[in-house]
Amino acid sequence: MEDKIGQIATWLADKKGTAIRALDVRGISPLTEAMVFVTARSARHAQALADEIMQRLGEKKWEFFGVEGLQAGQWVLVDCNDVIVHIFQDETRSLYNVEGLYSKAADFDLPEAVLAGDK
Repeated sequence: MEDKIGQIATWLADKKGTAIRALDVRGISPLTEAMVFVTARSARHAQALADEIMQRLGEKKWEFFGVEGLQAGQWVLVDCNDVIVHIFQDETRSLYNVEGLYSKAADFDLPEAVLAGDK
């Protein structure tokens, strides 16, 4: 699963997503094993990030169950089975603070290239 998370984070960083963070929610959330959070610059950018994830998952033959919020682009959720990707615009990410619900979750290590993009 760490490879999948690293790949997703890299795809998001390549498309200029920022503030990328991945949490290990095994034992905390009954819905999934990991959550990836990313900030988009606009609704169009959020949609492009979600499209990229879905296209790349398909190329890898990794299943995804669906996407929510794509039309509005404020908060887009991509359900990748064992990983859920949350794509937020900055103000929406701050408002809902979903990461705060999982404050006991450990962070996954992300590839250095992903972390370097936020500097």
